[in-house]
Amino acid sequence: MTLETTLAAIGPADEPAMAAARDLQSRLTKPAGSLGVLEELSVRLAGLAGTCPPPLPEPAAIAVFAGDHGVHAQGVSPWPQEVTAQMVANFVAGGAVINAFARQVGASLMVVDVGVKIPLHGGDTLLDANIRRGTRDLAVEPAMTVDEARAALEVGISVAGALVDGGAKCLLTGDMGIANTTPAAALVAAFTGADAAAVTGRGTGIDDETHARKIAVIAGALATHAPDPRQPLATLAALGGLEHAALAGFILGAAERRVPVIVDGVIACSAAVVAAAFAPDAVAAMVAGHRSVEPGATVALAQLGLTPLLDLGMRLGEGTGAALALPIVAGAVRVLHDVATFDSAGVSEK
Repeated sequence: MTLETTLAAIGPADEPAMAAARDLQSRLTKPAGSLGVLEELSVRLAGLAGTCPPPLPEPAAIAVFAGDHGVHAQGVSPWPQEVTAQMVANFVAGGAVINAFARQVGASLMVVDVGVKIPLHGGDTLLDANIRRGTRDLAVEPAMTVDEARAALEVGISVAGALVDGGAKCLLTGDMGIANTTPAAALVAAFTGADAAAVTGRGTGIDDETHARKIAVIAGALATHAPDPRQPLATLAALGGLEHAALAGFILGAAERRVPVIVDGVIACSAAVVAAAFAPDAVAAMVAGHRSVEPGATVALAQLGLTPLLDLGMRLGEGTGAALALPIVAGAVRVLHDVATFDSAGVSEK
């Protein structure tokens, strides 16, 4: 599936289905509005599916996209780059937090090597879709060529399509890549117009000196590349990571197939603003799983107009916040399927 074909297939939310969901919510045996944001979430999901009630978001599938980053050479992370490949091996072995959460919520998990520096081997849940062994250093040159960014986008689109064809009714974003909060912050700044300092957090827990250096690297990259958010492919290539690009494609693929995609933390949020720049209607498919501690996530969610379902002080990535939000999304839909109306239950309205 090409990028252009996917973009052409993404359409707006279905207004009649949304109206039907709002009407149904008003007739269910509960006070109007008493389920808060879950009511509007159910309406949005009806609009995405084009029917009321929308399908239950199960089974769900998590895809963890992994890549390395040339900007690591600028000293923006205290972790060695080898940890990316080591953590991918941990995912495949089932020993990471996202594995535990996936088991808890009954979601499948696959790992996609889209740009890991160290070659990986083996495992039924590992897909080798490596485009190059890590990006270039965005501080000194574009992180990717336009062709590489396009290829990574199309990996994400393909993974989304394959999971939906395999029966998934909800997709969840996951990521892994040492130093990947630096390109994430750069992308959020580029697509929202926010200042580098306003979107740059402490990632894996950096000290003040490293944080200041990280902000300077991002500000310098924005000055060097002068990204134009009206040119999303070129901006993504200049500043993004291979996993960011693949996640943007994954989100676009979900929107094309009209399946909800639960967006995780700052890496996924940066990919979501990229996806929205390519196709504004893709936001209809996005559900904000949680509010990451990383400040760029809040800036990105505000740009997208999305309200996060959870706020737990998390900043792990991997898809963990998205996984924790899955039962909430399912509950929002389940209400429309299972709850009686005032008429059918014989309950008096006020």
